[in-house]
Amino acid sequence: MDSFEMNKILGAVLGACLAILSINIAAGAIFAPHKPAKPGYEIAVPDQPGKEPAKPAEPELPIEALLAKAEVSKGETAAKKCAACHTFNKGGKNLVGPHLWGIVGRPKASEPGFNYSAALKAKGGNWTIQDLNEFIHSPKGTVPGTNMTFAGIAKASERADLLAYLNTLSDNPAPLPTKAAEAPAAPPAQPAAPTPPQQATPEPAKPAPPQ
Repeated sequence: MDSFEMNKILGAVLGACLAILSINIAAGAIFAPHKPAKPGYEIAVPDQPGKEPAKPAEPELPIEALLAKAEVSKGETAAKKCAACHTFNKGGKNLVGPHLWGIVGRPKASEPGFNYSAALKAKGGNWTIQDLNEFIHSPKGTVPGTNMTFAGIAKASERADLLAYLNTLSDNPAPLPTKAAEAPAAPPAQPAAPTPPQQATPEPAKPAPPQ
């Protein structure tokens, strides 16, 4: 094979390679994949209807107003959650907590034989209805350092029922401090707008008599 034939073969091979390279470049330009600016998939989320704003909590009535409609029977039922630590009968023994017969009006931390916390001993005074209401609501909040582990009763009406029941645990129960719930005061009446004075209608002028 002479050099001329060899050159033709090499030229054909080179031409085929150039053709394949051109086709590859053209195909890449035409079918190049589109890369999104932000990777990932966009998921359409339906709009959630607007939630109504939470209503403000109603102001709590004074304990005296709640005691006016408290029910002793409901209070006796509520006291069952305290029965694991306290007894309620006259002459009852101390358990984890002191017995509660005669608790209303009793001096604080005064039950003989019971180991009260130093925090409760330092309180002093007698157990009033208001003191018991606050202590039952939040024992640790009212007497920081108390040994009582009970979380408290948040519902004011349930506390009122329980206090009404505790008040009966006595040979001579004292009257409960009660008062009717006060209705909100009516807004002051607006003064009436003054009535504008009426102007008198002038009488028509009488014609002059003939001379």
